[in-house]
Amino acid sequence: MENQDRIIKMLAYDGRINIICANTTTLVEKARQIHDLSPVASAAFGRTLTISALMAVNMKNEQDKLTIQIKGNGPLGGMVIVSNHFPKLKGYVQNPVVDLPLKNGKLDVGGAVGKEGYVNVIKDIGLKEPYTGMVPLVSGEIAEDFASYFATSEQTNTAVNLGVLVDQNGVKKSGGYIVTPMPDATEDDLFILENRIREAKPLSKMLEEGMSLLDIAKDLTGDEKVKIVEENIMPIYECDCSKEKIERGLISLGKKELQDMIDTKVKIETVCHFCNEKYIFTKEELEKILENMK
Repeated sequence: MENQDRIIKMLAYDGRINIICANTTTLVEKARQIHDLSPVASAAFGRTLTISALMAVNMKNEQDKLTIQIKGNGPLGGMVIVSNHFPKLKGYVQNPVVDLPLKNGKLDVGGAVGKEGYVNVIKDIGLKEPYTGMVPLVSGEIAEDFASYFATSEQTNTAVNLGVLVDQNGVKKSGGYIVTPMPDATEDDLFILENRIREAKPLSKMLEEGMSLLDIAKDLTGDEKVKIVEENIMPIYECDCSKEKIERGLISLGKKELQDMIDTKVKIETVCHFCNEKYIFTKEELEKILENMK
């Protein structure tokens, strides 16, 4: 699948409105394939991947890390996404194969996630302690939940739209945007913007019709002079697991547990939550790890 993904940062209304818009179709389809997600799980996880990518582009340094956790009372269970500022993203869904009836002709993401639970955002940006913001779920539809997060935890009145279009072949289109007024935005700006966003087509529909991210920003704002600040940011799904990292995890279990494994098993097989890569350690390898611990 050709990578068509892009994130663009833009300004409208002479710099008074900040827009970050993303096409994440390839990213979400790769995640669907890795985790073998059902359609409604693809939509829920895809929306969460997209908002993670949109938020990650605002991190400044290479070592910065964003972790998003969503835990609801629906059959999907929980979702975790980890991303850096590039952004490279990885994540997993607790129950990847959830099948629910359509709701008003659409995938019932809110029913899959659940309306009771929380969104937890952890930003590790090199301070002594990571920043953590936790808010209750509003609807489980993800976009509304993150609009609530921005209003509550970051005190910004942010419009959030996330869309994943799924057909029998997989993810057809996926994307999202966040629109945030700058401090000098006027009441007129906000009135016009709110009305235009309310009347806009669904984002996945705009992508399906072939609209560019710049065209979408112009359509949302009515501003033909939208200024691109940064473009061609390419979010990708990439796991950084390795056998060495898994080995460090085994060491952290301690000598006794490792000895128990050696005594009771010929080999052990571990699977990475984020990419489903399998790692096998033979009895001889486990004995060598144990020997190096002494």
